[in-house]
Amino acid sequence: MKILFLDQSGKPGGAELCLIDIAKPYGDRALVGLFADGPFKNILQQHSIPVEVLTTQAIKVRKQSNFAQALASLIQLIPLLIKVVKIAKQYDLIYANTQKALVIGALASFFARRPLVYHLHDILSQEHFSQTNLRVAITLANLFASLVIANSAASQKAFVQAGGKSELTAIVYNGFDPKNYQVSESDVNKIQHQLGLEGKFVVGHFSRLAPWKGQHILIDALTKCPPQVTAIFVGDALFGEQDYVQQLHQQITALGLENRVKFLGFRSDIPQLMAACNLVAHTSTAPEPFGRVIVEAMLCGTPVVAAKAGGAMELVEHGVNGFLVTPEQPLELAQVINTCLQEIEINATIADRAKSIASQRFDVATINQQIAQLLCSLFNE
Repeated sequence: MKILFLDQSGKPGGAELCLIDIAKPYGDRALVGLFADGPFKNILQQHSIPVEVLTTQAIKVRKQSNFAQALASLIQLIPLLIKVVKIAKQYDLIYANTQKALVIGALASFFARRPLVYHLHDILSQEHFSQTNLRVAITLANLFASLVIANSAASQKAFVQAGGKSELTAIVYNGFDPKNYQVSESDVNKIQHQLGLEGKFVVGHFSRLAPWKGQHILIDALTKCPPQVTAIFVGDALFGEQDYVQQLHQQITALGLENRVKFLGFRSDIPQLMAACNLVAHTSTAPEPFGRVIVEAMLCGTPVVAAKAGGAMELVEHGVNGFLVTPEQPLELAQVINTCLQEIEINATIADRAKSIASQRFDVATINQQIAQLLCSLFNE
């Protein structure tokens, strides 16, 4: 089976990291078409995955775009559509990995007469998207997709509630290779020394800096924790969210936490940094589609506290393989941090259990097999 994968981003977000794992087994039988240049192309090449940047013109439509903006963007996309249709005729299947990829992929599937698979990595709700974008996504999926792969039951539920056809959907969680999260004690010690974290209780936060990711909630929680509790923020702002970063720094200054918070920006050594943490915090204020960071921390053997909403509730069982707290409640988060600080042995037991469960439940080989079976079924009906 030859597959044309489509993705809108030139930067490696959660959906893009998932795509690497899915496309890799197909080798030269696959092509990843990107709608933007950037480091994601280089990562695909490092994994020997064929990749082509299909346009250098930025797609201006955003998650909150209205009808007029969406229409103007569609007109702008005509040259890209023509190119994708031509390429798609050389492949058996079009696999749209993001919402903008769905728009092009759906139209290309019609003109190229190729089946379309839409991998849904988002919660399709008005908390995340404009009404226009929701209507476009649902309509195109219902009309053109042969299969919608949802990355969690939460994503599937939101798709159906927004008007998507439930019979199109199948739930497949993100896959991970546990070997990529094995970190030596020497690596942990090295990072702790480099960052000046020795003797600290380190709470890590791993995501882009954005209001809905809730970094400000962790900062508030720190004020209710002992002085040895330190936070590291790994990630940076995207999509014009620099104002939020400035607000975070102002918040830290106002609370006198300058010596207890470190901003590390984008990093490639995520497993090592996670392993160097005593706890990883997930603080999203809106439901998360999946929660890739949660599973990664589990695989690193680091306990996780997550906001009790969306996909996170499918990954974490409170007190069994992690902790759940009410979204936007810094006091509740602080209570979990302080408990973890005091109950080291219980914390270690939970982390070990989480690592064992995650290694089996989200093994990339099993996940890829599930996807392969779904794709093959499209041609066996």
